[in-house]
Amino acid sequence: MSVPYEDDLRPPSGEPGHPGAQGQDDAACTLLHVDMDAFYASVEVRDRPELRGKPVVVAGLGARGVVLSATYEARAFGVRSAMPVTQARRMCPQATYIAPRHGLYGEVSREVMAIFRAVTPQVEPLSLDEAFLDVAGALRRLRMTPAEVARLIREQVREQQAITCSVGVAPVKFVAKIASARCKPDGLLVVPADGLLDFLHPLPASALWGVGDKAEQALARLGLRTIGDIAHVPEQTLQRELGAAVGAHLWALAWGRDERRVVPQREEKSVGAEETFPVDIDDPEVIRRELLRLSDRTARALRSAGCVARTVTVKLRLASFKTITRSRTLPEPTDVARVIYATACGLWEGSGLDTRARLRLVGVRAAGLRPASGAATQLAFDDRPVGWREAERAVDQIARRFGDGAVRPAALVSGAPGGGGWGNGDDRASPATGRPGMQEPQLATGMAGTAAEPAGLGPGVARPVPGSDGPSPGGAGNDPFHGACGGSYPGK
Repeated sequence: MSVPYEDDLRPPSGEPGHPGAQGQDDAACTLLHVDMDAFYASVEVRDRPELRGKPVVVAGLGARGVVLSATYEARAFGVRSAMPVTQARRMCPQATYIAPRHGLYGEVSREVMAIFRAVTPQVEPLSLDEAFLDVAGALRRLRMTPAEVARLIREQVREQQAITCSVGVAPVKFVAKIASARCKPDGLLVVPADGLLDFLHPLPASALWGVGDKAEQALARLGLRTIGDIAHVPEQTLQRELGAAVGAHLWALAWGRDERRVVPQREEKSVGAEETFPVDIDDPEVIRRELLRLSDRTARALRSAGCVARTVTVKLRLASFKTITRSRTLPEPTDVARVIYATACGLWEGSGLDTRARLRLVGVRAAGLRPASGAATQLAFDDRPVGWREAERAVDQIARRFGDGAVRPAALVSGAPGGGGWGNGDDRASPATGRPGMQEPQLATGMAGTAAEPAGLGPGVARPVPGSDGPSPGGAGNDPFHGACGGSYPGK
């Protein structure tokens, strides 16, 4: 029989977790509950490092204000969310009290949710700081166990946002939520399917969804103080005391039965990718190469979805965590990496940042999506009818047959002049970081290599006719889109 196990934390006193049991079978645990730790307060401490390790309270500071979030150092003095701020000040007068910045918390929440959606589109946000994820599909795509996916998410949140989260992993939703609460802060708790009841039954009845103060009092009158007590009383007894629906619901939960699935929230109509550097970057060439890679991935995501985009946005996060975004609306919608890259570079160069500003993160996003089939493209007087768009679509066909790394821009090939050095030929690795980047699911790629042209793709398609929108038949020159495989393939 498998038992619950914790990871990367000191187990709280009395918890049923068993560190070091990572060999247990968690294959059926495809549901994750991710909960940020002291979210508002953690964001404030991130932006004011001098407060780290000290009691911090985010609250309305007026006479009738209430506590919205408190660090664990403040909680040690009894400060809790929803507590009147006057009471909190009496309990912990030495804390730093900060007025909330809701706009900032919303922005960080969107970026955290984007990290989740980079793993799986099956994301059900419950609030700004927590969500359920169904990672069944991601396990196959990433070739990871549920626990490994949870560790990846925690690592990405920490790296990209410099805050922490706790993750519960279980075969059913409500147990995953209980597990995330039991391993806070900054923890991971996996409850394997065959250890579910051993985990649940010792817990207090109040841990179940739907057990508030009144229900807890009713259960106490029956002598039911743990989930195990509830499980071993006849279902009809619960229905008589609590009502048919509530009684049946709690009895089913007490036996680990929860048929509710993750209900994804529709994502905003945009696609993109971003990369957090392992060290802050101020080299313009490295930044351009990263913009090139992200533009290419964004364009491929557009073509894969059958969409074109009218607006290109770049996100630039400084070493100080200050984030700048710049957007430009294009004369006509596009799904061409070359156009997105040129626009992204222009936005970066025109951002007003000092030329040696150190960047922690860069991102490229395309918005204003519409079906590609309904978007007309206006040809300039000297444009050729076959050009970059057709070349990139031809490369997509090559990628479908030979793998996503078969063709790509020469600037991103290890050993090429100005190349990125992706290491081990892994197309998922960033030229700026040399390690795999957390990208949106449709942007993930396979192994790099050299492939011959597939049948039906002649040189005239893969190598567009020279013109204003296509590469020249000669050398690559300074154009990063001259491909590394088989001549001048653009855009991969």
